[in-house]
Amino acid sequence: MDRVIVYVDDAAYALQILAPLLARESAANTCWVLVACAPRMTHRISKWVSHSARENWRAKWADKLFAQIVPTLPHSGARVITLVAKGPLVELTDQLQAAEASAAQVLDARRPKVDAPSQPAVPKAGWSSLPGKLGSLLTGCSALWMLAAE
Repeated sequence: MDRVIVYVDDAAYALQILAPLLARESAANTCWVLVACAPRMTHRISKWVSHSARENWRAKWADKLFAQIVPTLPHSGARVITLVAKGPLVELTDQLQAAEASAAQVLDARRPKVDAPSQPAVPKAGWSSLPGKLGSLLTGCSALWMLAAE
């Protein structure tokens, strides 16, 4: 039996990534290990929410995620194991790999994080850069005036 470890945080994105794997003939005889990666909470949230409340929220969030993904997996002969990640994924992967004698395929189906734009913002059409130039001009003039006054 094949074993696939899948890290997920968004059902729609994960289903797009899983579609080619689910179309294989061997998908029915696969052990799917779904690992929910809940969104991070800031360290300041402990001021307002207890640890057990945070764990309850993570469990409910994961249950909603699994409810969207598990029905799409093949039912005949496939086994599904669901987990919630609680720590570094590298350590969790090592633990899951050690549990089986054969190496499992690992698939990261988490939605990529959106980074800040790599290109500088372009001013809108018709927008003048005069305020920036004017500020530089006034700063330069005031520096010359101070030097002349001394």
